[in-house]
Amino acid sequence: MEDSASPHWGMVIDLAKCVGCDSCTVACKAENRTPPGVSYNVVLEQEAGTYPNMRIEVLPRPCMQCENPPCVAVCPVQATYRGEDGIVVIDADRCIGCKYCIAACPYGARSADEGESYAGEMQAADQVVVPEYGVDRGVRGKYRATYGTVRKCTFCAHRIMEGEAPACCETCVGDARYFGDLADPASKVARMAASPRAFRLKEELGTQPSVYYLR
Repeated sequence: MEDSASPHWGMVIDLAKCVGCDSCTVACKAENRTPPGVSYNVVLEQEAGTYPNMRIEVLPRPCMQCENPPCVAVCPVQATYRGEDGIVVIDADRCIGCKYCIAACPYGARSADEGESYAGEMQAADQVVVPEYGVDRGVRGKYRATYGTVRKCTFCAHRIMEGEAPACCETCVGDARYFGDLADPASKVARMAASPRAFRLKEELGTQPSVYYLR
């Protein structure tokens, strides 16, 4: 059970404001130094309507930071768990890369770090230290740091520890993302999450996501 004094970090994304620019995706990759094939924050697109009245609908998809995360239940080594602040994290030192959690996540929010690198495109790309969780894991290399593990969005936990918002929220050009404490009923995110416009993805699964969307 969570300490009543602990925050429950959550995010609200206003789909009426999202312009599908992908600035959140770019900011996330730059902030978290994710390798090729690993993106914590993606913007899903689909066509809606019938010709000639058609439109593109966008849906930003970070990790949902579920209160009842399926990924935690299937991890055979307890490498992934939900912290007191509501953020689901991965212990890279325990993760064996079995990918059960990837299969269990109904949101497709987890990726395997297969050791790919941008070194061929960017000088000294492999010398950049991954900042996840504020832990210095050293330079990535074969089965060192995060190589060989599963990775995911953490709401930029290393930034939260410094009193800053996730990078995707700070760079959203449409001002569509809001971050804060869902446990505080006076917070903006808690009030927005209680709005009649609010909904969560796949609520029928009982995962209880900490990411809300506004229609």
